[in-house]
Amino acid sequence: MSDVHSKWVYKRFEGASDGVIDFKLDETTDPAQNVFRIRSMRNVGFDGGWHRLKIGENFEVTLEK
Repeated sequence: MSDVHSKWVYKRFEGASDGVIDFKLDETTDPAQNVFRIRSMRNVGFDGGWHRLKIGENFEVTLEK
């Protein structure tokens, strides 16, 4: 969620966190896709690209390959 607080508050919160993960619904595809990315993570190498999530019939979430 963004634009609820000032940018200063978000930067302080993110600075105090070990990692920040973004989730979004990509509506530019048909059908729309649930995606996530790791924006930042301390002391660990990571891939910051967007990755698709698959939601199963029982609402189990898995990483789509």
